[in-house]
Parts: sequence; C-alpha cells; structure tokens
Amino acid sequence: MTTAILIPARYASTRFPGKMMEKLNGVPLIEHVYNKCVATGLDTYVLTDAQEVYNHMGAGKCLMTKEADNGTERCMQVIDEVLQYDRFINVQGDMPDITEKIIRSVEGALQYSDVTTAYTPMDFNLRNDPNSVKLIHSRGRAHWFLRASLQYGDHHLGIYGYNREAKIMYASSTQFPEENIEKLEQLRWIQNGIKIGVVEVEFDGIEINTPQDLTDWHRKNER
Repeated sequence: MTTAILIPARYASTRFPGKMMEKLNGVPLIEHVYNKCVATGLDTYVLTDAQEVYNHMGAGKCLMTKEADNGTERCMQVIDEVLQYDRFINVQGDMPDITEKIIRSVEGALQYSDVTTAYTPMDFNLRNDPNSVKLIHSRGRAHWFLRASLQYGDHHLGIYGYNREAKIMYASSTQFPEENIEKLEQLRWIQNGIKIGVVEVEFDGIEINTPQDLTDWHRKNER
C-alpha cells in the first residue's frame, strides 16, 4: 500500500490572507509544514493555486491546482488525475506542529473507513473560540463538527486520510447549507452518509488560523 501526503495551501485565506508565507523562525509557514511532513519518509506534495507559494516551494515539491472552495476539493483535483497512490493524508498547511505520530495514526485508521480524521481533548479555553472546531463522535465514528461554543465534544484537528474510493464518493456528493454556514468541508461527508473514522492523538501545538495564533506560536516556541 502506497501513501502520499497532500498539503493544500490557500494563499487568500479569509481570516489570515497570505498566512502561508508568514515566517516561523525565519521559515515560511508552508515550508515549515512541508518539512515536518517530508520527514516522515512519505512522498509529500504542496497543492496550491497561488503563484507565490509555487515559486517559493518549486516544481519538485509543489503542484499547481485550479481554484478550489476548500482543501478537500483541492486534494480531489490531483487524486488519480495526477497522483496515483493507494492512500492520501491531507495535512492542512496551517499545522506547523503536525507530527509523524499523528500522520501515522490517521493513516492506520484508513483500514476501518475510507475517510478518517484526528482529534484531541478540547482545551477549556478553546470551547468558546469559533476558530476551534468541535467534534461530536462515538465508537470511532464522527457524528458532527461545529464552531459554536460547546461544553462537550473534542477538538478536531485539520488532518484527514482518504482511501482512493473517497474520490468517487466526493465526486457524487451533494453540498448542503450547513457546510457553508459552518465553513467546514468535512460536513459534506457526513451529510451524504459517508462514514468518517476518528482517532484520538496527542497534540500540544497551535493551528495558525489568525494573526493572533501566529503570535501565540512564536511566544510558545521562544520558551
């Protein structure tokens, strides 16, 4: 079984435009994430429609894609069409603290379902933060994702696993209003009756969703 890591990199982020090229200890965010992923030994590709990102990463590491509404859609553009692997791990380009253990955990969970993702216990301070996605799940299966304040549920992390069959499922799926309201692409799988397997992982990092997250990351890593 062959596995590749895909890193969707949207330059024009609504909450933090240009964040892919913001520097973490002198290294652009997207390059920082790429280095973490390629260290796993898995083939790794950055996917973008931004010339700035492509020019920085180079043709050997980066693939140009068409404009996409979300990271999953960007990944589906290259699965089978450009890249032929058995499994794909979608690591969000704003996860500088991604680890090989998290990636391997998501990869391993693909033996039980065609789409998988990861979660970690929700920090109390994040429960009222709309940038922190809450996951409701049971028995290894996701039931719902949301951004609203919630006093239960776990913290969903921006990493997904896809078997090749997921490409066919996604192509025939319908987009429902809740996906646009929440701005959470993973709801499309659930609302089309596709099982999302979930796996608990350890994560003591920061996802860079806003400029404040970047400040917090620098502060944390200066200690």
